[in-house]
Amino acid sequence: MIEALITGVVSLIVGVGGGVVSLHGKSNTRMDSIDKRIDDIELRLAEKYVPRHELATALQKMEDHMIRIENKLDQIVLRNG
Repeated sequence: MIEALITGVVSLIVGVGGGVVSLHGKSNTRMDSIDKRIDDIELRLAEKYVPRHELATALQKMEDHMIRIENKLDQIVLRNG
């Protein structure tokens, strides 16, 4: 009688443990799927928020300003050098 009870309890524990592991795997799969979908949405928003040609124009303007600043600093160094 006790062996049957112990076998039943062990079977119940193993069954519940297996179910928990199965649920954990499914939840990880769902989380990975949700994470990928969020990344895709972020990428699409970033692509649409700032068009590539506008970004290139803004970066070119910034580079032009940096070159002007460098030239002014070079002139200051040459005068004081």
